[in-house]
Amino acid sequence: MPKNAFYAQSGGVTAVINASACGVIEAARAHPDKIGKVYAGKNGIIGALTEELIDTSRESDEAIAALRHTPSGAFGSCRYKLKSLEENLREYERLIEVFKAHDIGYFFYNGGGDSADTCYKVSQLSEKMGFPVQAIHVPKTVDNDLPITDNCPGFGSVAKYIAVSTREASYDVRSMSRTSTKVFVLEVMGRHAGWIAAAGGLAADENNDIPIVILFPEVEFDQEAFFAKVKENVEKYDYCTVVVSEGCKWPDGRFLAEQGTRDAFGHAQLGGAAPVVANMIKDALGYKYHWAVADYLQRAARHLASKSDVEQAYALGEAAVNMALEGHNSIMPTVVRESSSPYKWSIGMAPLSEVANVEKMMPMDYISDDGYGITDACKEYLYPLIQGEAYPEYDENGMPRYVTLKGIAVPRKLADFEI
Repeated sequence: MPKNAFYAQSGGVTAVINASACGVIEAARAHPDKIGKVYAGKNGIIGALTEELIDTSRESDEAIAALRHTPSGAFGSCRYKLKSLEENLREYERLIEVFKAHDIGYFFYNGGGDSADTCYKVSQLSEKMGFPVQAIHVPKTVDNDLPITDNCPGFGSVAKYIAVSTREASYDVRSMSRTSTKVFVLEVMGRHAGWIAAAGGLAADENNDIPIVILFPEVEFDQEAFFAKVKENVEKYDYCTVVVSEGCKWPDGRFLAEQGTRDAFGHAQLGGAAPVVANMIKDALGYKYHWAVADYLQRAARHLASKSDVEQAYALGEAAVNMALEGHNSIMPTVVRESSSPYKWSIGMAPLSEVANVEKMMPMDYISDDGYGITDACKEYLYPLIQGEAYPEYDENGMPRYVTLKGIAVPRKLADFEI
């Protein structure tokens, strides 16, 4: 009998992570002689540990297909990092117990860098604990910071949302700048890498002369130079738009937005760079301002998803299954850019040992010499990733048609497990 597969979503969800889920499940259904059922973990790897499995075979083909157009994580996600085998053997013994109980031989984990680490650890079960399982990581992260792959599913849609929102908000500020707001500050995600912030620079082009100042995590925040740049723009254009990454830092390494708390992965919890920057401008220059934090809106905006992003998210989910069927283990399918104009890409493969816990930063030649903008090389990289629209269907009331799965649980066979 063919082995069953486990699929789960991990980390911050995106507008297209469900498209990858769709790719995994539809590809598995196309090979019933090689893969039995696909069991989805409820809330990521936690679902495997607690034996909370969702039987995706109970969902119709139409419902699974609708995942391609539905944002967020259909099966629930988590921020939970497995410790090493030596530090927490009981969790790995539990995984094997659950996998044996439900005849699972394939493990597909859909997430970012920390999720790649989890997938890599699971892939070692065969070698270190004698349990055969093929673990394939399905890439996902709005931060676009996974190595080897040209880009990450989720990023293209966030980049499109931020580029469009920056342009639209800039038009708004420009129209009011004579007697009202002079500066608009938009805070975007990006803890260590400024890919999302860079997308704000796409709002300005030869047809849209918009004064944009970008604050990158890769560039130390120089308060006086920043004030001078904002003042220069306001004096020339009567207004200025600032796009600040949540990971923007002071010269001593402190985040502008650090709250003094940590998330489950041990990362500093950020949020609040926009009001910090806006108030600095008010105090130093006296300009009236407005600020906004894109927060969940930027990663949930399926209504403005990039077509290329949706296509790649699905293709990488599909490729993960095909690679598993070819016998691969401990790998991640990747996007290989073959040409930027016209945009052409293909699927590649990377070993998880070279992916887990490795961050890809913005190349410095993508950032302008003054540190506040993007170069033509950056635009050449970014534009293909926001190309095309993939609108969801809308109902008669004008709202998008998203799907909520039935989420029928697989009957439990084991005792409870505390995590």
